[in-house]
Amino acid sequence: MIRTGSTLRPGGNLGYSLTCPTIQWLLLDVSVRNGVVTVRISRWRLGLTLGALLVAVGLAAPAVTTAAPTAAAQGGTVLRVALTKQVDSVNPFLSITQAGTELGRLMYEFLTTYDAKDQHPVPALAEKWETSQDKLTWTYTIRSGVRWSDGQPLTAKDVAFTFNLMLTNDVARTANGNFVANFDSVSAPDDRTVVIRTKTPQATMLALDVPIVPEHVWSKVTDIAGYTNDTTPVVGNGPFVLTEYRANESIRFKANKDYWRGAPHYDELDFVIYKNADAATQALIKGEVDLINRLGPGQYDSLKNAANVTLNPAKGRRFNELLFNPGAATSTGVPIGDGNPALRDVKVRQALAKAFNLKDIVSKVAGGYAEPGGGLIPPVFVSYHWQPDASQARSFDPAAANRELDAAGYPRGAGGIRQGPDGKPLTLRLLGHNGTAFDEQTAPYIKQWLSDVGVDVTVQLVSDSQVNEITSGGKYDLAFSGWGANPDPDYILSLHTCSQRPNADGKGGTTDSFLCDPQYDALYTQQLAEFDQAKRAELVKQAQQRFYDLAVGVVLDYDNSLEAYRKDRFADFQVQPDPGGVIMAQNGYWGYYSARPVAGAASSGGGNAGPVIGIAAGAVVVLAVLAFLFARRRRATSAERE
Repeated sequence: MIRTGSTLRPGGNLGYSLTCPTIQWLLLDVSVRNGVVTVRISRWRLGLTLGALLVAVGLAAPAVTTAAPTAAAQGGTVLRVALTKQVDSVNPFLSITQAGTELGRLMYEFLTTYDAKDQHPVPALAEKWETSQDKLTWTYTIRSGVRWSDGQPLTAKDVAFTFNLMLTNDVARTANGNFVANFDSVSAPDDRTVVIRTKTPQATMLALDVPIVPEHVWSKVTDIAGYTNDTTPVVGNGPFVLTEYRANESIRFKANKDYWRGAPHYDELDFVIYKNADAATQALIKGEVDLINRLGPGQYDSLKNAANVTLNPAKGRRFNELLFNPGAATSTGVPIGDGNPALRDVKVRQALAKAFNLKDIVSKVAGGYAEPGGGLIPPVFVSYHWQPDASQARSFDPAAANRELDAAGYPRGAGGIRQGPDGKPLTLRLLGHNGTAFDEQTAPYIKQWLSDVGVDVTVQLVSDSQVNEITSGGKYDLAFSGWGANPDPDYILSLHTCSQRPNADGKGGTTDSFLCDPQYDALYTQQLAEFDQAKRAELVKQAQQRFYDLAVGVVLDYDNSLEAYRKDRFADFQVQPDPGGVIMAQNGYWGYYSARPVAGAASSGGGNAGPVIGIAAGAVVVLAVLAFLFARRRRATSAERE
């Protein structure tokens, strides 16, 4: 028996010429899209063919039945989104990557969220709030009538449970621990009231980016670190419900019909996994996906004349950086990893930073769709962005880099490679993400620029998960990294505080650079307690300058978030901020939630309606040929991808 909608890995059109006249006569269409084989068969021709076959072999005609229609066949609509980055986890307490946190936003609501237009805090689960005069006690009123996707009511007790879990469990603080580090207590005196008391005033109390989870599910979890949270359907309270999760294979959501804001305008949201943006771009052109972001400049430019494609050159809210390992250590100061000891010297790091030509990265790597880097907060967030002035900036100056490396005790030796005080060549490992265009294209420039100042570099491009594992263990010298900033600057700044380094077991914390500097920590603490917007912005800028001066990382550029979508399938995507912002936002669900199918657009993605045919012995002779072709293609594409 052959069933329409049989699953194969990977996807792509079959690409075979079916020369058998009988098969050609039977088939209307055969394709593989998103890992699903779609077989469209002419029913009346099939009936004639089967009849002839059965007569030939002396068999009675078999029954022909039609499978139950899928959501797509019934008129349901699926938004298919290309995903080229690995998801680290769908456990909201562990996920720190862009892809993982983006999925979390779809599954779980926060107390407040960011307005899509200007990104100021607006109500979400909390419909209103008030604070005491001393700013130490915050009382939130949870909106009534909200339910979890399994039908159970959501109450203030779920909110208190979530925050108290983070307060009492080190691992539960992995992703968003900075938001609760200053909490003194959290309570729910009744089903609609949450009271949070802080140790000192905390300016982020309306920007607590913490997914609220159901107590009746998570109270049974005994091992947060080992809990994958992928037993579907996952109980959530967001606009979408996770219904299928196979790591690096397929991710599917259904619209939450009971979402408190109202159900999304389509039925299913599928994330289709691609190894790189080139493959995803081709899929968009072919109509195999509807929305894509993180395009490289070449891919983006290639879509300018593509039929039915709309481009969105969104303002960059991300930055790309190059990290120097300054001497990785745990939160208690115990050294870990195997970073090159030369990088513990701030003078060496500052000298190396002068070897990088950021303007070349913008023009040659980003194709002009970026701005040169500076501080940790991208320029789209005008109030908090810091850029060094002429007296502070480390401009591209190889001559100065050479002089400073000489002065730091690293003279050139044989072959022009510098040597350290121990007489060993100064050789550094450069770690990056395989399949990420920025890392792959920038790595040769970094290698050449450092070679020009006498430093040997070995490039290591590995998977996203390997990069996370290696950097978390401090087993690198140089590493590409990057983050998407929130409208509130606290989270990005917190990544460089002493408390965000891992514990002795290598768990907890979300340190980006292993920086531990008392002056930086003091500035971070001060900005967190400052409610005057202008004064807080000044402290945030001072913290960025301190990070810049210590040179534990170099912000290379702020890249535009280049996106594209099929205008023949979907329209009315809300961007954030508006105008000029992104559709696929790490710090909001507005783009996905607002999407509206184009009137009259063909349904797609949820499955393929068609006949499920019971075939007696004689019919197998014909349809086995199709099975052979399918199997042959599967082996071929698997080998190609390996």
